[in-house]
Amino acid sequence: MKTAPKDFGFGSDEELLRDSARRFLDETLPIEKLRDLVAADPESVYERGEPTSWQPEIWKQMIELGWPGLAVPEELGGVGFKMAGIVGLVEEVGRHAVPSPLVSTLNAAYVLRAANSDAAGPWLERLVDGAAASLAMTGETASWEPEDCALTGRFEGDALIVEGTAFFVQDAGKADWFVANARVGDETLLVVVSADAEGVSVSSDHIHDLTRDQATVAFDGVQVPAEGRISGDGVEALRSAWPAILVTVAADLCGTSEWQLQTTVEYAKTRKQFDRQLGFFQAVKHPLVDAMMGIDRARSLLYHAACCIDQQEPDAEQTARMAKSAASDAGAYMSDRSVQLHGGIGFTWECDVHVYFKRSLHNQALYGDGTEQRRKLADAVIGSIGESRAPGA
Repeated sequence: MKTAPKDFGFGSDEELLRDSARRFLDETLPIEKLRDLVAADPESVYERGEPTSWQPEIWKQMIELGWPGLAVPEELGGVGFKMAGIVGLVEEVGRHAVPSPLVSTLNAAYVLRAANSDAAGPWLERLVDGAAASLAMTGETASWEPEDCALTGRFEGDALIVEGTAFFVQDAGKADWFVANARVGDETLLVVVSADAEGVSVSSDHIHDLTRDQATVAFDGVQVPAEGRISGDGVEALRSAWPAILVTVAADLCGTSEWQLQTTVEYAKTRKQFDRQLGFFQAVKHPLVDAMMGIDRARSLLYHAACCIDQQEPDAEQTARMAKSAASDAGAYMSDRSVQLHGGIGFTWECDVHVYFKRSLHNQALYGDGTEQRRKLADAVIGSIGESRAPGA
């Protein structure tokens, strides 16, 4: 590995972006506003299955701030920002549980950028201009493997026709277009399909997370124009982008966990029981310390993984899986303790903890939970050890 830069490459520019994002979100989306936006009516969410609300105005402000263009190269009008800075921003997005297509758009940008194709340029430029995108890569088996395509394609003359169904498409209701892989003979083509293209239908999933939407997207004989055909090696593009995708979700997880920790600590300081603050009791303070250590460990792995991506290290995927594993485990532990340590009110709709609990739960499973990441790590590490051993050794 190359010599790691100081603080994982998180310098003054990255700090400025993070701090400005925190101020902006503190002002535009305080917890009271978030509660009114996504948790005002439990019946609409759970009994009628209606998608929760979001504010496109905040998304427009994010566009003006240049956030969707952070992962877009400078020559295409973006910022070309380091991964260490992007995860700092996404941590704040998770800390405020922002309902927006930012994370899904960043993930789509990583894949388009990794395609290293001239055809991807105009689509990346559209992201800078404010288009929202999402990945439509996952089949019904919920496999997150790049090789497992949700769609198939065929050529009819010069026209590419794609068929199939993509599952677990994040923020599909907010996306202007989808980035997908389609198996065409022996090739896997990376394509971009407009959300309003003929033959595309979006069916919202009923999920617990109140701060985003998820959908099943069906492609029924959709014709992909020439400009929508990005690369002839979609598997490699997705595999190259995979570390950044995992790290971005891990950053959101660290943000939601940090909010729950700080909120629970404040509650333990002010709530009294048996004439003492809750934080006085070891049964309260010890789990909070354990949670803090778990979050700090996950954050350390997060920024290390981001640094490996910035440094183009060959083990970037392994470090990203370590970060996602640690962030998922820390999120599960903190979410459990935040509800329990708020006592009886912690189990109610009126307590804001449930909003973050559900966002964290969704992120934990997204692209593989901690157990799945460790299984992949074991396969990679043990496999590489086995390959390096001489026959008969």
